[in-house]
Amino acid sequence: MSSFWSWWVIILTVVTFIGTLWVLLANRTGAPADPEQTTGHAADGIEEYDNPMPYWWFLMFMITIVFGIGYLIVYPGMGNFPGLLGWSQVGQWERQVEKAEERFGALRYKYLAMPIEEVVLDPEAVKMGQRMYANNCAQCHGSDAKGSYGFPNLTDDDWLWGEGPEAIKTALVHGRQAAMPAWGTVLGDEGVRNVAAYVVQLSGRDADDAHAAAGKQQFDMLCVACHGPEGLGNPMFGAPNLTNGIWLYGGTDADIQHTLRAGRNGVMPKFSDKLSDDKIHLITAYVYSLSR
Repeated sequence: MSSFWSWWVIILTVVTFIGTLWVLLANRTGAPADPEQTTGHAADGIEEYDNPMPYWWFLMFMITIVFGIGYLIVYPGMGNFPGLLGWSQVGQWERQVEKAEERFGALRYKYLAMPIEEVVLDPEAVKMGQRMYANNCAQCHGSDAKGSYGFPNLTDDDWLWGEGPEAIKTALVHGRQAAMPAWGTVLGDEGVRNVAAYVVQLSGRDADDAHAAAGKQQFDMLCVACHGPEGLGNPMFGAPNLTNGIWLYGGTDADIQHTLRAGRNGVMPKFSDKLSDDKIHLITAYVYSLSR
């Protein structure tokens, strides 16, 4: 923080300590000469004796103040002053990471030297990958890896960018960027309805034949470059298979129309700048094991 805010925190803290101590001492009184003396206040006929604060209570307050001063001397808390011990949350985390690396690093690197097809046969390695998955991937794909709206299910055998361990690792290392363009202005409302009807038929469901026939012509002009002439998709582009009934953004006629009209721009972040190679290797093994 800046020097101004550092001194602001220091001054407020010191003033608070001094004010607390003054209130405590200024209101401390000895035992009254008359044990029946009251404060002069009454409520519902009940009067309060003017007895001093119990000594043990006063002592607890003083110990708390002394402890607070000592704490702020040895630990950070007074602005930019780091404390005599030099402790910080970042430093503690780094030390814990170093200890974990000493304990588990060699084991992870042992798995890194193994093909993923062999790693998945080791239950301990899969458990390690599962824990890393939970920390880094479950937020989007779910703790059970079955995905949700806009996030792929990792437990089936449908892969947008190709199946196999190398494709999974590539996605983790480099990320993925979906690029389904918006066709609303090109197709118009009628064209969107027609193409949606054709896509519905591609997936084996009933749709208006006239709309689907018109939609096929527009599909052949605009969509086959990515999805192929039969709608089977293309892993090179991450273009989904439109015939298998697996839908990332919903497969109703309304969902398909919205996709055609507005496009989709899903992003799979890259983890090469967040996770080491051995951790990515283990997560890959875990994800690969889910669909086997």
